[in-house]
Amino acid sequence: MGTLSIISAQAEAPQKGGTLTLILPSEPSALVALATVAQPVIATSAKVNEGLLTYDYNLHPLPQLATSWEISPDGKRYTFHLRKGVKWHDGQPFTSADVAYSLDLLKKTHPRAKSTFANVTSIETPDDLTAILVLSHPAPYLITAFAAGETPILPKHIYENGDVLKNPNNNAPIGTGPYIFEKWERGSYILYKRNPNYWDAPKPYIDQLVVKFSTDPTVRSLALQTGQADIGYRTPVALSELKRLQENPKLEFETKGYNYSNSVASIHFNLDDKLFKDLRVRQAIAHSINRKALLNVVYFGYATPTETPVGPNLKAFHSNKPSPYQYDLAAANALLDEAGYKKGDDGVRLRVTLDYSTFDDTFRRNAEFVRSALARVGIAVTLRSQDLSTYATRVFTQRDFSFSIDQYANLYDPTVGVQRLYWSKNYRPGVPFTNISNYQNPQVDQLLEAAQTENDAAKRVAEFQQFQDIVQQELPDINLASPQFITIRSKQVHDDSPTADGLED
Repeated sequence: MGTLSIISAQAEAPQKGGTLTLILPSEPSALVALATVAQPVIATSAKVNEGLLTYDYNLHPLPQLATSWEISPDGKRYTFHLRKGVKWHDGQPFTSADVAYSLDLLKKTHPRAKSTFANVTSIETPDDLTAILVLSHPAPYLITAFAAGETPILPKHIYENGDVLKNPNNNAPIGTGPYIFEKWERGSYILYKRNPNYWDAPKPYIDQLVVKFSTDPTVRSLALQTGQADIGYRTPVALSELKRLQENPKLEFETKGYNYSNSVASIHFNLDDKLFKDLRVRQAIAHSINRKALLNVVYFGYATPTETPVGPNLKAFHSNKPSPYQYDLAAANALLDEAGYKKGDDGVRLRVTLDYSTFDDTFRRNAEFVRSALARVGIAVTLRSQDLSTYATRVFTQRDFSFSIDQYANLYDPTVGVQRLYWSKNYRPGVPFTNISNYQNPQVDQLLEAAQTENDAAKRVAEFQQFQDIVQQELPDINLASPQFITIRSKQVHDDSPTADGLED
């Protein structure tokens, strides 16, 4: 985001100075993406903490803290040559020791890093500007894993003593990035100031970056229309508002910058819940969902339906096989009868609570759609909404839920974005956004682990195709749609999404 600038009405050249306000749909729980992949945390973390690499729209790597890199022919050694003269915001030098420490730490704390870096056995630091990752087996996806939001490089000297999860730096970060953290007024805004010593001078162009947050899409829409916010990302307004806002001459719309975090929205079952341990109940719910109707009602057409956890944006891996549980209310009713849930005099077979967070308005709309759909087969659904932090605690720490609506980034490769949700070894209570269902299948584990190290592209695709076949049958979740994300910005804002990770860079 260091390239982001405000342009004058007379010229397209970036103008130095000024304040830019970004509005998010939720206040972050922390300001460093150390132990969560929640979108507000990633978006704020990447303003301060950089990655080794960034990526173009085709996910080809570009330099950031690393200036060049080599991968050995056997795929087991990744050598990164680091940028000279970079300093942390407190003046300490950035070195290879920070890289080694960060990657080792993230393997322990980050929801995705355990699987991403599973094959990394050691990190050598022969000098201050060289870091060498040594792998036990090849990891064909690894070179695309080093973006700022995904794998932030953190200051060893700040984190090496004490409990890293309680470190004050998590809420008042020191990094190497274009913006320096100034203050966080809880419930209101975060303020960053320009890093005058940034390695990529003359960037950044903006003097101050303000991050505001509101869970109300109407508030976000008004902020963008009135100039109280200059930019919002991941479709910051209600989808029903888009057509009207596109007529506003002061606003622009952009779909670039989401290649790195394309997502799939799903219904996730708690497989420890007595009701959803029964496959027939999960099958009945799957038969109750009309995806074509959902696409129009929930997304106003701004999404692609998907029946597998690997979304259509990952074209090489996505399975086009239809789900064995197509929309069929008669089949749904028969399965519920068979499972012993007969309709009462009021037409209700069973009652259950569906959880979702207020992070994205489509979560609410999906939840309401599911409630309406299940009512048709006698399932009475109570909706329970909560902010993202409360939701994450309820679902991933307390495990106090039956089923939920959520949305997970496929990212740039299914090993990184998808595996975490189905690999039994990634069921870690207390760690958010990993194996939400507590799904356990040895064959799936074997396929996912094989795909982690398979250098033969065709074999790797086949492994992920087989994986999708299995989870489509077993239904730890029901995949619904892959939404199209849109950035809305003032026409004065320029260069907000020059890379694949857009505003999360």
